[in-house]
Amino acid sequence: MKIVAPAGNMERFYAAVKAGAQEIYMGLKGFGARRNAENFTLEEYKEALDYAHKRGVKIFLTLNTIMFEKEMEFLYPNLKVLYEHGLDAVIVQDLGYFKYMKENFPNLEFHGSTQMTVGNHYEAEYLRKLGFTRVVLPREMSFEEIKSIRENTSIELEIFVSGALCICYSGNCYMSSFIGSRSGNRGMCAQPCRKKYENSEGEKGYLLSPKDQLLGFEEIKRLKEIGIESIKIEGRMKDPNYVFETVSYYKELINGVKAQEKSSELFNRGYSKGYFYGNDNYIMNRDYSFNLGKNLGVLNGKELKLKSKVILGDGIIYLSKDFEKLGGGYINKIELKSGDMSKKSAESGNVIVMRDVPRGSKYVFKSYSKEVNDDAQSRMKKEEQRLVINGKFRGELGEVPMLELSALNNRGMEIKAVVYGEKALEKASKKAVTAEEVREKVSEMGESTFSLGEFDCELAEGIFMPMSLLKSLKRDCIAVLEEKLVASYRRKAPVKREFPVEQETKRRVELVAIVSNYEQEMIVKEHGIDRIYKRGIDIAREGKLQDQDLNSKLASNLYQLLENNNDKVMVNWNLNVTNRYAVEVLAETGKVESVILSPEISFEKIKELGKTSVKKAILGYSKLKGMYIELPLFENDREILKNDEGDIFTAIKNDSGNTEIYLDRPLNILNDLAKLDELLIDEVVLEFSIETGAEVEKVLTDMKNRKGFYKPYNYERGVY
Repeated sequence: MKIVAPAGNMERFYAAVKAGAQEIYMGLKGFGARRNAENFTLEEYKEALDYAHKRGVKIFLTLNTIMFEKEMEFLYPNLKVLYEHGLDAVIVQDLGYFKYMKENFPNLEFHGSTQMTVGNHYEAEYLRKLGFTRVVLPREMSFEEIKSIRENTSIELEIFVSGALCICYSGNCYMSSFIGSRSGNRGMCAQPCRKKYENSEGEKGYLLSPKDQLLGFEEIKRLKEIGIESIKIEGRMKDPNYVFETVSYYKELINGVKAQEKSSELFNRGYSKGYFYGNDNYIMNRDYSFNLGKNLGVLNGKELKLKSKVILGDGIIYLSKDFEKLGGGYINKIELKSGDMSKKSAESGNVIVMRDVPRGSKYVFKSYSKEVNDDAQSRMKKEEQRLVINGKFRGELGEVPMLELSALNNRGMEIKAVVYGEKALEKASKKAVTAEEVREKVSEMGESTFSLGEFDCELAEGIFMPMSLLKSLKRDCIAVLEEKLVASYRRKAPVKREFPVEQETKRRVELVAIVSNYEQEMIVKEHGIDRIYKRGIDIAREGKLQDQDLNSKLASNLYQLLENNNDKVMVNWNLNVTNRYAVEVLAETGKVESVILSPEISFEKIKELGKTSVKKAILGYSKLKGMYIELPLFENDREILKNDEGDIFTAIKNDSGNTEIYLDRPLNILNDLAKLDELLIDEVVLEFSIETGAEVEKVLTDMKNRKGFYKPYNYERGVY
């Protein structure tokens, strides 16, 4: 089992490698699902590739966002440079971009991002057959579901084990996009789940904010036992000490050591086991959504009974009953309740006296752990990940000595370096060199990136050889091996494949409806719309595949498309299609009649798509779904939420007991249907979800009379 570690810049990259991560995921400036991270320039990326490859470490490029076609062309030159320099794999969300890259970079590995929401073995196998080598499963998967997927597919599986949880399925969260054009599917999420909300009863809090995930010894043991290939740590924007400490922790767990985690001393907004043991509202932290550190206890006047150890130099913050920051600083003296002020530390259970407590303080949190940070810094300076290599030495009387060092690169290729001495070996007049001495000297790898494994020494008896000669041979051989090892990753990209756009023709669009209940269906029929689809469940979870309607002609996930009992199916908009390549990948299943394009694509980009082999559709009306959450967040079946900016949302408990959150103001571009003909599409979809019969009637009547409001959301403004 390998550790896949995050790196948001060079400092974090070095921390991850030094801690022992065998795989690193990193973004390129301007692209990927953490575009707010510092990320890497092209030159930094090349430098990191060489550094990693000398140590046997793989690097994965994060391009896990939906892509527009012009972006693919824009990114091609940079990707070509990284491909030729030896990039190991690309993590991708967009099926269309996968198709584009696979055509142009055939020897590259592709990993399906968690943004693809592949939640069952049917979808995982589909990706494998397309050419993916690995898929990152959604964080919402329970262990039993992970196990079932593992038993039914041979594709590599990667599992998130620590770090931030998105409350909504990654890849199916649109709140940030619809509110302010900052798309989570484009790496620009504004994290609305971490904001304060007020419900209909006046309760305020971080009602959509989950704790972070932190799996431990038992969970890692179980994942290892079922054959999970890689475990993933979230944290490209966290500091190097956090990356180093968290990677080190999981390295010990994989090795069977019941280590004590220290990550919570470095970043902490509450921790849970996520969904590993099933859905559990313990995942939520409604009190605060940001890193406060570790709770040291509740103040009783100026006295604090400690929940954990403190030492001189720790940072603390004082919080109100509502977890508002009131002040803080560093501990420069420790005063026990007994009056003893001689201690440099105080243990859990001790009562200490806090001076200069801000008015209204209730909680004290440790915001900075001097001990853990100092330890991480110290170990980072000493530790180094090395690639295990093999060696061979031959020393015969009257012949020049030969040293061979060999390594396997990440692609299983054996790389050899051979050097020879300048002079023939002579018979020893006094002490002869021994095979043990030769091995000992060769194994002293110094500041190189290697450590010696197997070593074969063919040494004639009675040979004289100064250690300085052996040291020189070793130094030269290491230099040659490093150079050849790095060079072994280089490759040449084939001639770029062009995908010319075929011009579309203008035609009249057809109206189509999606409904959620019988009443909505009857009203739609009365208004003359014949093609009507029934809404389904967005995510096909391994443990709930029986809930999927495979007779429905509307597919809201890959499983519902792949296993559908119909020959002609409409693909729903939550599959995030924004380019013609993605349309064609879906069309190759042989079951697609039309695809509803993502409402994150603008009118301008819709026109640029060109001709496709199946019909293109867009939403004309929809009370947009911002989130699909695998938890019953609220007791009421229907709850109204409002944020501090005044945006209003409706949260409903669906038939599965989970939560769906809808925007109050619907998307509506139905005022002028004739204008929609100019978009060169085939269908305009009216999607009805939580609307009453009267609301459905009004939408249809207003459309007929060319009245009502106009709200295009991202169709006009686009998304970041």
